[in-house]
Amino acid sequence: MAARRTFLVSVAVCATVIAGLTGCSKDGDGKSDGNGGAKKEAAATPKAPVDPFVGLTADKISDKAIAATKAAGSMRMAGRVKSDGEEGDIDVTADSQGSCKGTMGPDGNSLELVQLNEVLYMKGDEDFYRAQLTGSEMPKAEADAAVELMKGRWLKMPAESAGEMGGACDVKTMISDMDEEKSDRQGMTKGPDADVNGVPAVTLVKKKTGGETLTMYVAKEGKPYLLKVVVVGGDEPGTMTFSDYDKPVKVTAPPTDQVVDLDKLDKLG
Repeated sequence: MAARRTFLVSVAVCATVIAGLTGCSKDGDGKSDGNGGAKKEAAATPKAPVDPFVGLTADKISDKAIAATKAAGSMRMAGRVKSDGEEGDIDVTADSQGSCKGTMGPDGNSLELVQLNEVLYMKGDEDFYRAQLTGSEMPKAEADAAVELMKGRWLKMPAESAGEMGGACDVKTMISDMDEEKSDRQGMTKGPDADVNGVPAVTLVKKKTGGETLTMYVAKEGKPYLLKVVVVGGDEPGTMTFSDYDKPVKVTAPPTDQVVDLDKLDKLG
């Protein structure tokens, strides 16, 4: 479905861990141990962790997860997805102010991304740019010249002009796009508890017609953030993990001598 495709494939598809509610108690028996009358204490017994989702249906838990994730100030998204028969990887850290950094792209053709102050910088190698120009109507001589100009350099452009690439840094829109068709996560069931990078999680599962299964992993400690989304089967399988919620995203612009301003080139052309 298109909404999940935007989330997982177009750089859509992180966790702050807060200590769970645990405790211990001591209880003296008030009796002598027969060796000097010292009071003997019972061993401390830790309380079982409190399940924050007691009494909630899987659909209600998914509602809470989407709401918490939308409200996050920043997150890291990393995973591998498939679309139109092509597989690729993504690893992007972004905040709600539009700053981001990371990599994305199909196998063997990754692209580095940096966005700061509504300006997007992208850098790919020669293979990446040649792959993008393959099949285009650009004459070979012009394509060769373009590749020579761009390879190993940062391409600069306004984020609003970058289309789906710029969307990699728009956290709130990505999560909203994922949830555009709420029917895709209605009728979920609770699966077994799991652990995602050390964070306890509840699993929410939905089996769809056509052999596709959607599984959401939601944090049971701290805020109910999404920790992982897995799609198995269907036309667009993939896995996306989420981490580093609400951590500062430190981004610096590339050195000016390594930057090609595409907006200026376009005006000159």
